[in-house]
Amino acid sequence: MEILQELGQKNGPLCVGLDTDPSYIPQSVLKDYSSVAQAVLAYNKAIISRVASEKSGCCFKVQIAYYEAMGLEGMKVYAETLHEVRKSGLVCISDIKRGDIAATAGAYARAHFAGDFETDIITINPYMGFDTIKPFAEYCTKSGKGIFVLLRTSNPGMVDIEQKELKAGGRVLDGVGNELERLRKEFALTFANQTCSPVGAVVGCTEESDAKLLREAYPELYFLIPGYGAQGGAAKICATLMQKAGGTVNSSRGILCAWKKDENCLSKGENLTLNDIADAASKACIASKDELQKAYSSL
Repeated sequence: MEILQELGQKNGPLCVGLDTDPSYIPQSVLKDYSSVAQAVLAYNKAIISRVASEKSGCCFKVQIAYYEAMGLEGMKVYAETLHEVRKSGLVCISDIKRGDIAATAGAYARAHFAGDFETDIITINPYMGFDTIKPFAEYCTKSGKGIFVLLRTSNPGMVDIEQKELKAGGRVLDGVGNELERLRKEFALTFANQTCSPVGAVVGCTEESDAKLLREAYPELYFLIPGYGAQGGAAKICATLMQKAGGTVNSSRGILCAWKKDENCLSKGENLTLNDIADAASKACIASKDELQKAYSSL
């Protein structure tokens, strides 16, 4: 998590989401590969290479669902994508949102912090109880891994549980935040010289008032910030969440599908190539980085 914080200061706050659905890749490109999974891998590699060389982002978030949906070959592509990200020198966040208890949680932790699917940081869903976090947190101590725990998500349905008022006062998400703060203090005793806790929070950027409240409530937690771009989150709200300990702002479809709004790509028709759509993604990354940094500097 400290490396991610440092890369964010150096390369800018953009997290590039590799939620690469085959439907995002034009038929003119898909036909050049033996399978849609191989086309996805080629597109991922092209984007990873550009972002790393241009320093337009600090990390990648790889959403496992899109790879699971492609079956066994998709999971091989998932593993290869994680390897490419880590090889690039940028941080790899696996968006797996696991949340289970006891031995099952331990098995999930082993699966994603070691072996074929090893990654740097994972996302966790704590709403089955805080004991679901412990097996993952143990890898923060022994292997230097990191976890982003769902606090306030960016989807409209978050009001169904996260925003519910508790009889004891506050909201359900406040209970999660208090647990993350407790973990942060616990890790501060383990890592006396740390500048950033290995435990961070997922906080969506779709509502300005909540952004201000949560950034003030948890000034020392690093945030993973979804909702920017295609989900409607504004750069100004992202900038609020990027204050204090900082945060990385995820954009997926806005980058992966940038070619659909790119004049050069649209003019190519059936001659559109992988290099063309990767170029469009690269331009979108740079534009997003610039917009986020401008919003932050204007606060």
